[in-house]
Amino acid sequence: MRRKIVQQFFMGLIIGGTLFSCTQKDRSIKLNNPHNIRGVVSYKRSFGDLNEVQLKAAKKWGISPIASREDALEIGDKLKEIVSCEYYAVDSLTHSIPFLVPKAAALVDTIGKNFIDSLGCKGLNPNKIIVTSVLRTKEDVKKLRRTNGNASKNSCHFYGTTFDVSWKRFVKVEDPDGRPMQDVSADTLKLVLSEVLRDLRKDERCYVKYELRQGCFHITVR
Repeated sequence: MRRKIVQQFFMGLIIGGTLFSCTQKDRSIKLNNPHNIRGVVSYKRSFGDLNEVQLKAAKKWGISPIASREDALEIGDKLKEIVSCEYYAVDSLTHSIPFLVPKAAALVDTIGKNFIDSLGCKGLNPNKIIVTSVLRTKEDVKKLRRTNGNASKNSCHFYGTTFDVSWKRFVKVEDPDGRPMQDVSADTLKLVLSEVLRDLRKDERCYVKYELRQGCFHITVR
């Protein structure tokens, strides 16, 4: 009888320790997320707008595909050049040129501004998004397909409505007074950016496709 009581006592300690451990783990999760970052449950499911859907919007809101980069300079007010600014950085483009229709250029501004504002609200140091691909001419796509067979001949990038934003790389905004700023991990920045894009997509401002291999969000204005 006494042996049975002792066994029950130690069993209680084991169970109690397990319960205590789980409780501590739950508390640590909250402590490790002091900035209230929710992100999305699944990038692939949350941002699954395929080319067919985006292409329809691109044709509705965009320009007619152009043959060369020289032609882009002759379009005039139909295209707006985007350059690195306080809200975003434009990457060193190799297979596209930094032009978008005004509606899409305004969307880039909004994404960049909302991203920086969201970081500030969460107590995180500011970073800028990087735009990695913009308007592609027929010449650009022809050259791209030589090294990337997956490049679409019917790309949304033809229409000036579509751009890619990296989820791997960001530009840290340094303090103007030279004070050291704490780094924010790329994974954390990706989560915050996903919140921004999720809200804009929900408001029917854009379509978004999560590109795993290319390391970017492929975005078309609506």
